[in-house]
Amino acid sequence: MTAPTSDAALTRSAAYASIATALFLAVLKGWATWRTGSAAMLGSLADTGLDLIASVATLAGVWIAAQPADREHRFGHGKAEALAAMFQVMLIGVSAAAIAWRSAVQLAGGGRTAAAGDGIAVSIAAIVATFALIAWQRHVIARTGSVAIKADNVHYQSDLLLNAAVIAALVLDQYLGLGAADPVIGLAIAAWLAWGAWRAGLEAVDHLMDREWPEEKRQRFVEIAATHPELSNLHDLRTRTSGAQDFVQFHVDMPARMTVQEAHDIMEDVERDLCRHFPGMELLIHIDPEGHVDKPDDPLVEENLFDSLEKGNRG
Repeated sequence: MTAPTSDAALTRSAAYASIATALFLAVLKGWATWRTGSAAMLGSLADTGLDLIASVATLAGVWIAAQPADREHRFGHGKAEALAAMFQVMLIGVSAAAIAWRSAVQLAGGGRTAAAGDGIAVSIAAIVATFALIAWQRHVIARTGSVAIKADNVHYQSDLLLNAAVIAALVLDQYLGLGAADPVIGLAIAAWLAWGAWRAGLEAVDHLMDREWPEEKRQRFVEIAATHPELSNLHDLRTRTSGAQDFVQFHVDMPARMTVQEAHDIMEDVERDLCRHFPGMELLIHIDPEGHVDKPDDPLVEENLFDSLEKGNRG
């Protein structure tokens, strides 16, 4: 089952909005950097420039990820989102290093800023535009779970802090005479960007490495499967996420006397119900005859998860 077309359209709309916002902010901040000479503003401009490149990569990632499975990619193209996210993470890292270097040089040289009013006005406009974009991105993330849009959202959350920090740096430098404030805040911005890159990178790596679902989501899946009394001894559950699409497989026991057609009809009903609760999921159910033991020496083989569920409920 492929991700719904509406989800693909939503992720593309978030990517287009990100590109438009980055272009707008880059022009504003370029002018403000020229006017103020602020290291903090330069850091904010550098971050926005890299955001623009990253947003284009995000658009490419979500577009490729939305393509249906084909002969060469039978599991779909969802990991394109994780690759786009990793590209963004590398750009954030480069941005953080450049800002840290420029701030350290300015701190050592004792440079000052100018035209604080222009820089503050531009930063306020940037905050308003960024708030609007973040609101739309969060709506899209809630609907689609897109890892590429999540990584892009990290950029723009940090932009709110960046712009607030620029305002603080200009006020402290120009109006309170604290000349070291601008480069010190620039260093703080660089550290914040590096932390954001680390967090976004971890989730992208989880997708690329086929990490199991979070325990709460996995438990919810078992609970819904347990509402089907015809299923017995659900075991060897494996889950992963690729882009906006989930993949799940598990084994269940069925009576040996049951015909293939009867077992097939039951599994079709179970699959429809589970996919209703987990849209965009591709599900594979393996049927074992009652009493069958799967590879007893395999440490990854799980025992009956329905028993674990009952023990948890009693506890």
